[in-house]
Amino acid sequence: MNRINKTLQQDNKLLSIYFTAGYPKLIDTVSIIQELEKNGVDMIEIGLPFSDPLADGPTIQESSTQAIENGMTTSLLFEQLKDIRKTVKIPLVIMGYFNPMMQFGMEKFCQKCAEVGIDGLIIPDLPLYVYETEYKSLFEKYGLKNVFLVTPQTSNERITQIDAVSDSFIYMVSSAAVTGSQSGFGNEQMDYFKRISDLNLKNPQIVGFGIKDHETFSQATKHQKGAIIGSAFIKFLSNNPMNTIEKFINSLKFD
Repeated sequence: MNRINKTLQQDNKLLSIYFTAGYPKLIDTVSIIQELEKNGVDMIEIGLPFSDPLADGPTIQESSTQAIENGMTTSLLFEQLKDIRKTVKIPLVIMGYFNPMMQFGMEKFCQKCAEVGIDGLIIPDLPLYVYETEYKSLFEKYGLKNVFLVTPQTSNERITQIDAVSDSFIYMVSSAAVTGSQSGFGNEQMDYFKRISDLNLKNPQIVGFGIKDHETFSQATKHQKGAIIGSAFIKFLSNNPMNTIEKFINSLKFD
């Protein structure tokens, strides 16, 4: 069984952390993964840096730019990860854009993912139809799960189509968190979380975007299986040494 599916069977609410490979320093990738697992993270999303990350906010964009300037490439990422399964057991997912994967060669990319122990891919700009008609069999050949994103604007019909094609989890984009003096998600986001939960999809959902602390983690996991933290963790890495990751993880799980 794929490590993602096995983890999704756990009773607890899942914490997934996103970080950009090659940031803050080029050599940090493996150490960050090991520290996250050591401190109780359930799943890790490894961001593949891209020069034009349109779906990302400024924090992740800046980390991607810095990682590329540091020298991170697709080939180097696979080289860094070649021995990762000697020390790390939890699911690892690569999140990136379709263009760098296509340039690398899609079958070659999937093959390298399988070789180093990657469990799945999140490709925000890979359309559902293109995946179904051109790449689904390739992903299956190499044992990779493809994770699709839905947003508050995604119709129930479309979500049902995505659910039918998926075989792990669905990435729910929360929409922006409430800003200003308030914190946490507003009624609109909470209604959206419940609406998707009430669809009784066969794939569990994990919420991303706007989750930064214990309150937002708790809100995001009230109806869904887990939550993904990206920008908040990258900001933490920018300002704190790696040996304090435990402090960040504990702040998400506990008041």
